[in-house]
Amino acid sequence: MPGPMNDPKECGVEATLDLIGGKWKGVILFHLLKGGRMRFNALSRYLGAITQRMLTKQLRELEADGLIVRTVYAEVPPRVEYALSSRGRSLEPVILALKAWGDENVLAGQMKAAG
Repeated sequence: MPGPMNDPKECGVEATLDLIGGKWKGVILFHLLKGGRMRFNALSRYLGAITQRMLTKQLRELEADGLIVRTVYAEVPPRVEYALSSRGRSLEPVILALKAWGDENVLAGQMKAAG
């Protein structure tokens, strides 16, 4: 069925999920939302199972999409911090809604099943 809902450029949901979808991007954005400026190793600790290669890839994509800002400080060794851009910060209600829904509908169900 042709129409605007089948064209990703015309569907806001698909376009947004394209930017923040996948296993890690939303979680990275959530931790940056909570923690403000964070260094690579701090993000890596919060994410646990992510490889350095994957974290680097995800951060580069988020930066290319204008959702995070990467700041390199002229120190030895160089210090690099990541933070949400204003565009990334505008996703706050979306990220918090995803967290609330997951807490209520996924995690609560797992707790009931375990209890």
